[in-house]
Amino acid sequence: MELRQLRYVVAVAETRHISRAAEQLHIAQPSLSQQIAKLERELGVPLFSRRSSGVELTDAGVRFVERARRILELVADLQREMADVAELKKGRLVIGSLPVTGAHVLPRVLPAFRARYPGIEVQLVEETTAQLIERTARGHVDLALLTLPLDPEVLAWEVLGEEEILLAIPPDHPLRRQGEVPIGSLADEAFIFLKEGQGFRQIALELCRRAGFEPRIVFESSHIETVQSLVAAGMGVAFVPRMVARSGWEAFPPAYVHLAERPHRTLVLAWRKAGYRSRAAEAFVRLSRALWGGEGHAAGEPGNGAAGGGT
Repeated sequence: MELRQLRYVVAVAETRHISRAAEQLHIAQPSLSQQIAKLERELGVPLFSRRSSGVELTDAGVRFVERARRILELVADLQREMADVAELKKGRLVIGSLPVTGAHVLPRVLPAFRARYPGIEVQLVEETTAQLIERTARGHVDLALLTLPLDPEVLAWEVLGEEEILLAIPPDHPLRRQGEVPIGSLADEAFIFLKEGQGFRQIALELCRRAGFEPRIVFESSHIETVQSLVAAGMGVAFVPRMVARSGWEAFPPAYVHLAERPHRTLVLAWRKAGYRSRAAEAFVRLSRALWGGEGHAAGEPGNGAAGGGT
């Protein structure tokens, strides 16, 4: 049994299709099929049941994939540890990021990191909150830029800083004349939300529910910029992180008002709790904290209970 065969089986299990797995692995489909068949003969049990629409794991295949993933994670940990011997002169760091948040945070950190550690290859992965958490928990991402709350049994993190959440309203909305707006007074407003799978949607829902009402959602979008454009066009109101608020000189900006409760979200860099955190990852965390001035808290310490979500 070879490590590459473990990778092949896991790839087929995740794609549920031989040809898609072969494309992902950059090998020919017949070669992949032959390797899977060879392994099944060696093990004496079928790992997959073949169907016209693809493949499904057998009971033996489910057990095999579970162990194979653990073995591959251990191998990846070992490789990262050995790369550290090079004293950060070479290596790779995979950073996961929420798209909009990353656009505001990472441009301050990535150039400084590359200048200090030019031999470290940095790969950026942009996904939704749920996908980033899953990738980080599996060890496919070394560090992920996320917001609290997170599961301390799965992930560990260090805090970069906190950010106020504002209410975006149409420019001619009567609420613009108020200095601050209690969330409970918004029960009759039409809301524009991010779609399911976007972490900041959950924080918006929780803000409304804590204030005693379910929001009347009239539009949804996958992009916070679209949300703000719809607000500016008079279609409703929306909660937005302060960092994405549009400047007055931009075309069609909404107006923004403070919420009386001053809600906030907490930005963190998270990693797999059970995994090995490389020296490159540690260096990235230190540099990020220095540039953002956040006071780090280990998972479970005070400061980790702030409202969460992400964009």
